[in-house]
Amino acid sequence: MPEKADNENLRLMQDVIDNTMAMEIQGRISGLAGLTVEVSGFAAPVGAQCEIITRNGPVIPAEVIGFRGDVAVMMPLAEMVGIACGDWVVCRGGLATVPVGEHLLGRVINGAGEPIDGKGPLLCNSRRSVLADALPPLERRRIETPISTGIRSIDALMTCGCGQRMGIFSGPGVGKSVLLGMIGRYTSADVNVIGLVGERGREVQEFIEKDLGPEGLARSVVVVSISHEPAPLRVRAGF
Repeated sequence: MPEKADNENLRLMQDVIDNTMAMEIQGRISGLAGLTVEVSGFAAPVGAQCEIITRNGPVIPAEVIGFRGDVAVMMPLAEMVGIACGDWVVCRGGLATVPVGEHLLGRVINGAGEPIDGKGPLLCNSRRSVLADALPPLERRRIETPISTGIRSIDALMTCGCGQRMGIFSGPGVGKSVLLGMIGRYTSADVNVIGLVGERGREVQEFIEKDLGPEGLARSVVVVSISHEPAPLRVRAGF
């Protein structure tokens, strides 16, 4: 047990080091075009996590997405109301990370990995980058083992294998969410990670309480980024 604890502590420290910038980077907003903010002389890399400190007090998270000459272009991860020319921008870290661990089970989080279910803070000790490296093609296991979805018609006629990708496509109101909730409750998988990305806000609670249910939520992690949220936050929710 002590050796396992030491390894975990070393991994936590490595995570902190990997997400720490070599120097403090600051700048001021010089322009705003559409959904992007321009910051002059801001030498942060693409993907860096930043904070816009507005004059009215709110701090708005943002992410660097590109450059135009010596001007950094970033997209806020929240509403842009209150941003003004000359506001300070501070780089807070490298690539985006999210908490991971067993304490995520039964929780509902947003695209930034923050809890939105009112059950208190996440008690996870580890964090991981949202941009994981893909496995080399020759190291991927063949799809040979069936996995039960708990839906007899799917298991009998469209058997799904461990590691396989499948899609559910239909028009609105046909029952995609109901079917997904049934799979979440009855599948033989140990853990479900369910992403509600681009959903209408009024449909999220109905899915969690009615379609997924308490028994499905108990072994699930639900990531929610509804349709009116900024595009970068919805993209991050997918990762």
